[in-house]
Amino acid sequence: MQIKWYGHSSFLLTSDEGTRILIDPYYKFLGYRMPVPVESDIVGVTHNHGDHNKVKAASGSYLLVNEPKEYNRGDVIISGFKTFHDKVNGKKRGPNIVFRFRMDGLTICHCGDLGHLLTEEQVQAIGKVDVLIVPVGGRMTLDGPEAVQVMRQLQATVAIPMHYSTKALGILGRIFFAKVDKFLEAAGARTTDVKTLNVSKGSLAQYAGVVTMQYE
Repeated sequence: MQIKWYGHSSFLLTSDEGTRILIDPYYKFLGYRMPVPVESDIVGVTHNHGDHNKVKAASGSYLLVNEPKEYNRGDVIISGFKTFHDKVNGKKRGPNIVFRFRMDGLTICHCGDLGHLLTEEQVQAIGKVDVLIVPVGGRMTLDGPEAVQVMRQLQATVAIPMHYSTKALGILGRIFFAKVDKFLEAAGARTTDVKTLNVSKGSLAQYAGVVTMQYE
């Protein structure tokens, strides 16, 4: 399967059979710009905030995935798990959905704007993860050390950080989000930097640790 990062929390996953999953589309955000329209078979929205829910950025006859329940399309099985955007059960920033995608023999988990550590019940429900896509920028979501705890909770082989300050965001990004550095330091793992991640069950161990992605 192939993974591309469109900046912020937006990713495009493409299975070996060609099923395209666009997650948390946004159009434009603090210097990021999506290459719209993005042809998609599935569009996932983790929560209903304007920098995550611009489904019109997608084109095609896609399946909208925006509830904490089970979905499937073609070779992809999706499970949504109810979580929160903060540490007070959503009272500050509302609900959030963690999505688990099973495809090509791999389990990929996108955490959306997760704002708290997972409960034991949530850990058991989600299960072990091959690739974890997790927010690390703090303030609005988990910070770096907290994201590492979630990485360990789900026994992720590979963690891809998102929702942090990059050069593309400029001054406002540095105000709103922390850089990825604290996450990398807390993870203490090998880091691989890629533009596009092509990974399979057989090559997963090659990327074990943290994979940082270049903004497309």
